[in-house]
Amino acid sequence: MIENDIVDGALGEETQVPSTNEFAAFHGINPATAAKGVNRLVDDGILYKKRGIGMFVATGSRAVLMGRRREDFYEQFVRPLASEARKLGIDGVALAEMLARDPGAGEENTRANAKEGAL
Repeated sequence: MIENDIVDGALGEETQVPSTNEFAAFHGINPATAAKGVNRLVDDGILYKKRGIGMFVATGSRAVLMGRRREDFYEQFVRPLASEARKLGIDGVALAEMLARDPGAGEENTRANAKEGAL
């Protein structure tokens, strides 16, 4: 959740994050479990502790998380997609064209036309 909030911009750099007790209470989990997650983020350099004040988002943490997530995205989605495309004989140009399509546009037009016809 903290990582998502940092990536989404809801938690900016140098912003204080909720305490482990607040996380635990909000999510109904054991405070030790919340502390493990927060401490992992501290170990990764995403958060840092200010003694007696709390935890804060480290400078550069969004860029670090974005880099990790892009690499994960590549490994989990792009590599398998490219592999399947090769099996199907889809070249890079055709694959790029497929990726550029807006899959929801046709559905929205169909729904709008159906509403107009119903009126």
